[in-house]
Amino acid sequence: MKQLILSLIVLFIMLPLTTVAADDGYGYPIPGSYEATIIGTPVTLMPELPAYITTRQLVLDVNPGRKRPPIFFYDEGLRCTFAYQEKKAPLVFLIAGAGSGDRSVKLMTMMKAFYVAGFHVITVPSPSHANFIISASRSSVPGDLAEDAADLYRAMESAWKQVAGDIEVSSFNLCGYSLGGTQAAFVARLDEERKVFNFRKVLMINPAVSLFSSATRIEDLMKQIPGGAKKQGIFFNKMLSKFSQYYRYGNFVAINDEFLYSIYTEKLFSLEETAGLIGLTYRINLAGMIFASDVMTNSGYVVPKNRNLKTTDSIFDYFLVSSHLSFIDYFNEYLFPYFQKQRPGLTKQQYIHSLSLKSIEGYLTSTTKFAVMTNENDFILTGEDLDYLRQIFGERARIYPRGGHLGNLEYKENLASMVSFFEETK
Repeated sequence: MKQLILSLIVLFIMLPLTTVAADDGYGYPIPGSYEATIIGTPVTLMPELPAYITTRQLVLDVNPGRKRPPIFFYDEGLRCTFAYQEKKAPLVFLIAGAGSGDRSVKLMTMMKAFYVAGFHVITVPSPSHANFIISASRSSVPGDLAEDAADLYRAMESAWKQVAGDIEVSSFNLCGYSLGGTQAAFVARLDEERKVFNFRKVLMINPAVSLFSSATRIEDLMKQIPGGAKKQGIFFNKMLSKFSQYYRYGNFVAINDEFLYSIYTEKLFSLEETAGLIGLTYRINLAGMIFASDVMTNSGYVVPKNRNLKTTDSIFDYFLVSSHLSFIDYFNEYLFPYFQKQRPGLTKQQYIHSLSLKSIEGYLTSTTKFAVMTNENDFILTGEDLDYLRQIFGERARIYPRGGHLGNLEYKENLASMVSFFEETK
């Protein structure tokens, strides 16, 4: 049903604009950055992939002996998804985007595309997803690219140990999208030291060049809500009142990739408000991350310190508080202070620099195993960011003319390029 509605929306709103795509030879039809991000790829332009493939759910004990607060009773370990071939084949680890789990819609599409092409695949949730914060993060404070990469690497090692006896692998490869794309670079750099996988190729899809800059740009989307600051408050409260029941209990930390699309199809907002809708959805995902981290660390940031939340407790009030916290709030009041204590003398500017690809530029320019795919109108990037990616990766930077942020990830041409990049030469 979702795909049918999506197709109708695209046909109704965007069909007259498909000639734009024909002019430059790229067939993805949605020119608007925000609309592409929300609507994604029309079903008719996706590759033919099986509705289901045989997968195995991995539940990993990445941090043995970890105690979980009662409110997270359902979390029994880090969840990863594994699809495998019956013969020797290359393996691709896929890292989810911000706030997404191991079975997010985009991740499953990528898994199917790689599986059909003959790859083993293991998907890993984002370090900003509640399951990762609860079960795999050593600090339970997501956002530090180096620390998150170390946690991801340990999770991948754990996953590999669990399946190593069941498959034959010809090479290991790594791919991530959005925040996961940026994290893939840091994971690959760590692998150069530890050499557990010796990744043959690494693909970054719609990565942020600077985590701080991109997060700030997403937050700024809310400023585009028509009517100014007063309208922003009305807009925010309108959304919260509509979906408040969804967050009253455990669903607060279970937001998935379909959330943005579902609230878009509810027609609560005009097309002019799409930028604000994206920014607001990002804020909701951030709220789930903050809540999970705060409870795990008992920091008292949102939930009162030493408050032992039970499974029957409503967490809606905490959702309200968390949802009004911006990334800048999280950075200034929670993330930076935590790591400044770990690294005495660390300045804010030094830390912001560490949360960027530029901090590992020497490594990125020293190897040809990397490639990047992104879009000219991806709103998380500036023109300077795009020039930087072209400078660092040269011909290995494929920058499409449109697609917004991840809107064209499921487009057949994009998926074919992903698979082609990882295929081994005979």
